[in-house]
Amino acid sequence: MKPFDMPSEPRVTEMSWPTRVLFGAGALFGLPAQVERLGLKRPLVVTDAGVVKAGLAQRVYDVLRKSGLAYASFEEVMPDPTERDIQAGLAAYRAGGCDGLIALGGGSPLDAAKLVQLLTTHEPPLSRYDDATGGDRYVRDDLPPLVAIPTTAGTGSEVSRSGVVTLEGTGRKTVIFSPYLMPRVAICDPELTLGLPPGTTAATGMDAFTHCLEAYVSNGFHPLADAVAIDGIGRVARSLVKVVEEGRNLVGRTDMMVAAMEGAMAFQKGLGACHALAHALTPISRVHHGLANAIVLPVVMEFNRPVCTARLARVAVAMGDTSNAREEVLAGNAIERVRQLGAAIGIPARLRDAGVQEKDLPLIAEKAFLDVSHRGNPRPCSLEDLFAMAREAF
Repeated sequence: MKPFDMPSEPRVTEMSWPTRVLFGAGALFGLPAQVERLGLKRPLVVTDAGVVKAGLAQRVYDVLRKSGLAYASFEEVMPDPTERDIQAGLAAYRAGGCDGLIALGGGSPLDAAKLVQLLTTHEPPLSRYDDATGGDRYVRDDLPPLVAIPTTAGTGSEVSRSGVVTLEGTGRKTVIFSPYLMPRVAICDPELTLGLPPGTTAATGMDAFTHCLEAYVSNGFHPLADAVAIDGIGRVARSLVKVVEEGRNLVGRTDMMVAAMEGAMAFQKGLGACHALAHALTPISRVHHGLANAIVLPVVMEFNRPVCTARLARVAVAMGDTSNAREEVLAGNAIERVRQLGAAIGIPARLRDAGVQEKDLPLIAEKAFLDVSHRGNPRPCSLEDLFAMAREAF
């Protein structure tokens, strides 16, 4: 095998997660067969304006039309979707007489489609299903089929059991979590990511990296998640700079798409304080989720370092450290390597450089403390700790 663990000749491979994954360059052309296998007669394609502008939605429509498959479309998902987006998507689903969904895009359209899927058979409001309050117990398995087609390598929502939405009543990004939200099929075609601009590539790539790293050091017990998380860390470390600099590098794009899936597979174990802060930063300061993760991550690693030195040392090794230094030294090296990775791909060093206002830091900490993600942090963190981390990152 080559260093990227890919065959010498790219080919489409089918895997089962339990989500069925059709993976590889050209996998998009397998979409009609998967739609037919699921018995869908008129799916709703859920996407956003950016995907439409990039011509990717048209590629999907052409594949469906060529196979004689009917569909309806909802192209109005906003970045970091709110309840309003979900309700509009639900209206489009019902008006179109649809019997399933095809989610196309980055994390926003994929998450929105999952929650449209939820409300086709479940009563509102979405706050009822908030994972932080045990809302998963209300999610049933009577959901219409969902096919997910990612056009970024970041959230891994195509294989995850979560959907994230900003609730209008609280202004808080809320995680809705259930195995029943997992797509039936993920069509993972790295060719769909070749046109991503460098900034988006960097931010979404760091989201995938943060999923892997936070899951690996989280306080849950899941050796299988640990294994895929470490593999994902290594893939991002060796390929993210490459694809930011060479956007049409298909080998690197393939590596990043694998890492994004692995991050989402791993974070069923848990996440941490970095994601709690990022979930607050996006609705309050309008910082892209992946960018927020990237800026805050080294600070959170420093906070966690006393309680997960051995794991952070393993992170350094996965990122290419061959120094054979003591664990304490390697843990510090891991934090420095993450900082260097961010700098190499153009990530701002401080939150202030991303437009965050100092006056908003207390509110960011409060919203982060309400977020379920910090419960997985390896070192318990109080409201004061979260504020201190936000201040340090500022």
